[in-house]
Amino acid sequence: MAQAKIGVIGGTGLYNVEELTDVEEINIDTPFGMPSDIIITGRLKGMVVAFLPRHGRGHNLMPTEVPFRANIYALKSLGVEIIIAVNSVGSLKNEIKQGDLVIPDQLIDRTKSRVNTFFGNGIVGHIQFAEPFCPQLRQALYKAAGVAGANAHSKGTYIVMEGPAFSTKAESHLHRCWGGDIIGMTALPEAKLAREAEICYAIIACATDYDVWHETEEEVKVELILETMRRQEELCRQIIKLSIPEIAGLTGCKCSETLKGAIVTVPEVIPETTKKKLDLLIGKYIHRGL
Repeated sequence: MAQAKIGVIGGTGLYNVEELTDVEEINIDTPFGMPSDIIITGRLKGMVVAFLPRHGRGHNLMPTEVPFRANIYALKSLGVEIIIAVNSVGSLKNEIKQGDLVIPDQLIDRTKSRVNTFFGNGIVGHIQFAEPFCPQLRQALYKAAGVAGANAHSKGTYIVMEGPAFSTKAESHLHRCWGGDIIGMTALPEAKLAREAEICYAIIACATDYDVWHETEEEVKVELILETMRRQEELCRQIIKLSIPEIAGLTGCKCSETLKGAIVTVPEVIPETTKKKLDLLIGKYIHRGL
């Protein structure tokens, strides 16, 4: 089984990458349970890519139920160093129209029922998260979106809500007052866990609706989301394909050494069971004393 440098996490409406060749299905168990589904690996533009549908191929997992830790750990175990995630979102701004794409640069966390770290159980770590997405990966995706002919926005603040219900009108107006540009349910804790796993991570966010704040546009409905995502599905695949050559050669990124200096627990007091469970993530620091 070849190591996959690039991982793709598909959101609502994106359950496969049809352009993959030499396809292999991999069923991985992790210390955090099973991931959302079987991981598909294959070649795309000469690179080995691992694809995972976030909600499962039958979309049987609610946002709160997604096994985020297992997903990130499983991709890490396959050698993934870069993750492109696709998310359906609602627009909180007039200028972000239905069908537009956003490559967000910031996050606001409004989730409340999710485990958002690999740490705990005898080990404490504090990662830097001021810039939650890899800047180089974001730039590569935005460039590819332009080549693909997408109406794309190079930045934006993504508000992550718990769900599964959509916003009230009062919440939607509050999120706009906060400076939010888009709103969705799945960027967190995915982005935090990818950072803890020292994986470059960025999002292609597909605006499917105007949430519920807009006075003249149709309110968010599942049918509207699915219809828009079906139209954008091929576009997202094209962007991923076009970005592969550039992101495969990313250099100078600091995502790969996030945990250097982040672990504050003295190695000698970390329980052996925790060391073993997290060895894939922390082994190079704990054993070398970095």
